[in-house]
Amino acid sequence: MPVWDDLVGQEKVSEQLAAAARDADALVTAVAARAPLPEASKMTHAWLFTGPPGSGRSTAARAFAAALQCVSPDRALGGIPGCGFCDGCHTSLVGTHADVEIVRTDLLSIGVKETRDLVRRAQLSPAGGRWQVIVLEDADRLTEGAGNVLLKAVEEPAPRTVWLLCAPSIEDVLPTIRSRCRLLTLRTPPVEAVADILIRRDGIEPDVAAAAARATQGHIGRARRLATDPSARQRRAAVLKLPLRVDDVGGCLKAAQELIDTASEDAKQLAEEVDVKETEELKAALGAAQGGRMPRGTAGVMKELEDRQKRRRTRTQRDSLDLALIDLTGFYRDVLALQLGSRLAIANAEAEDALERLARGSSPESTLRRIDAIAACREALDRNVAPLLAVEAMTMALRAG
Repeated sequence: MPVWDDLVGQEKVSEQLAAAARDADALVTAVAARAPLPEASKMTHAWLFTGPPGSGRSTAARAFAAALQCVSPDRALGGIPGCGFCDGCHTSLVGTHADVEIVRTDLLSIGVKETRDLVRRAQLSPAGGRWQVIVLEDADRLTEGAGNVLLKAVEEPAPRTVWLLCAPSIEDVLPTIRSRCRLLTLRTPPVEAVADILIRRDGIEPDVAAAAARATQGHIGRARRLATDPSARQRRAAVLKLPLRVDDVGGCLKAAQELIDTASEDAKQLAEEVDVKETEELKAALGAAQGGRMPRGTAGVMKELEDRQKRRRTRTQRDSLDLALIDLTGFYRDVLALQLGSRLAIANAEAEDALERLARGSSPESTLRRIDAIAACREALDRNVAPLLAVEAMTMALRAG
């Protein structure tokens, strides 16, 4: 199965990447044979993948990385690189290829130190593959200093190094960096295409897949989680009940506290799964005896790990809270659709009674103000406003309408 099949609803982007992979293969082959280089090539050293959440930015970057490392013999017969079966494709997709570095962060930002390590890696020649590929899945999380460090590497790359940067939009990347990248913009996949891949790849029942794809409005990752995780469905159902619970001030404050508590519980569960294992592995690496004291001089390393875990918990809590706010926005979007006389694109069909109740009891103008209040809450959280204060302000605005 070609690697391009993973790009759901992105036919245009798939064609562009396949053409670039073919030219990249011809370029490497010409260099190896000391033949004249192709004059016109669709391949370049830096790419920027943008698109809304769930569009498959990192999936597209990984597929392109696999195609660049493809060693299928069919290439010599005119086949497009990216077969999906050869060793180069397989190891690139699963993240074990020696010349494909996939960088993602579970923290709030990517700092200068991590970026300098990447830049040093990018200066190396491929160890065994055809290209040295750096996939930076969270380029929007680069600090300003980290972005400036990356700029030099993107400006003057090593001959066979390729940077693949992923971000929600071009505004999330420094202008100096994006001006040196070839831009690929992905769209939100059609709901039908997302449901189809859930059925084919994950074996999900058609009605469950269709409901999950419709509820998440084409977000592939969220649709898969919603279709396979009962607890995710329970949390979402609780969020969709919030608009009916903000009739008084007490209800607003209670609903806000419950949203925060749910997000905190998600972060705590992740910490319990990951933090203990990380801590024990680091202690073993530092030579601590089983159940004994840590060796002298290791306190700083342990403190650094604790700080990292704390930042990860903060990021997890914010991500969980943001996901709830996205679901809430979709709910009010459906209310607005009903108020304007449209039933064609209702995402939350399971909450139709609540939708109709709110649609009858308010005006389109008040619904738009509520959607704006949710957007203002998300923006406040991005500015590091205390989560409880931001959510309480939002629930009060939802009550006011």
